[in-house]
Amino acid sequence: MWYEYVRVGTWSHQLDVFCGVVVDGVRLDQPYCRTVDECVEEMLRDYRRELERLREPPELALVIKIDPMEELLKEYPELQALGVAWVRKWLDLRERLIEIAKVMRRFPWMVDVVKQRPMSILHPYAVETYVARDGSDVCISLTSSKAYCTQNGSVKEVKLELAFSRYETYENKMREVYRPKGLLAYATAAREYMRIL
Repeated sequence: MWYEYVRVGTWSHQLDVFCGVVVDGVRLDQPYCRTVDECVEEMLRDYRRELERLREPPELALVIKIDPMEELLKEYPELQALGVAWVRKWLDLRERLIEIAKVMRRFPWMVDVVKQRPMSILHPYAVETYVARDGSDVCISLTSSKAYCTQNGSVKEVKLELAFSRYETYENKMREVYRPKGLLAYATAAREYMRIL
């Protein structure tokens, strides 16, 4: 015979007792019957069912543990330019990493720029991207002092000095608008930049 106490209420003394028989080491469920004959039939039926279940090979549960970083890199291969270790380090900021990947997908030249720069200490929110309102200039800033901009198909390293101007809707999102300051303001007097990242 087997038996066990199961707590049925919120108090420690509210217990129910469940019991059943053990036949040849096979634990059978508690029989629910009115007569001895019914109980014997039910125990034999349960015993046969348990033996059949034990004869069947166990189902191999195919559990494939997917690494969330590998899944992210598979969906956004552009992030490999930042380095696998860097992506793993900042995996908690998944949404920001996806934003960076989407911008790099839109401007493929950024992948090459990022690959050539050390990214190990860079925080994901330090990566900024600016697009000139007229579309003539796109810049990615990896540090506060340096940016890489493309003009007419060539990428140049520049010191991007911008001052916040206002907020404006751009590509269905509220974006920050910046104007050049310092020497850059004279060279690009009419140009404004939308921060898209």
